[in-house]
Amino acid sequence: MEQMSFKSDPFMKKARWFKALAHPERLRILDALRRDEACVCHLENLLGRPQPYISQQLRVLREAGIVGARRQGANVFYYITDDQALRVLDTVLGPAEESSMSPRTFSCRCPKCQVGDEGVVTAFHV
Repeated sequence: MEQMSFKSDPFMKKARWFKALAHPERLRILDALRRDEACVCHLENLLGRPQPYISQQLRVLREAGIVGARRQGANVFYYITDDQALRVLDTVLGPAEESSMSPRTFSCRCPKCQVGDEGVVTAFHV
């Protein structure tokens, strides 16, 4: 009997997928990303976590095939690539509402932010 490698075992792949979803901060990230793509600075502000921590969680989600990234100039925007993950999020968290985030003040130079007179973002869209 031929032994299946870890990477080709469909059960191991699904277990890694479920493990990626089974973390509260990753669920919060995915909850934000199901509304719209976001850069790390947005996620930092939303979660109140440092950039390295957010990046580490995004890496896990990317490796599981749940999240993708696109570069726009110096910024990287993350988005959900897995329709099955979206269905699971809708089932577990309920439907995504327009936006449950209130405008905050923080420094971000990404093109999605609205920059005020002093270079401080007064609102953002996630």
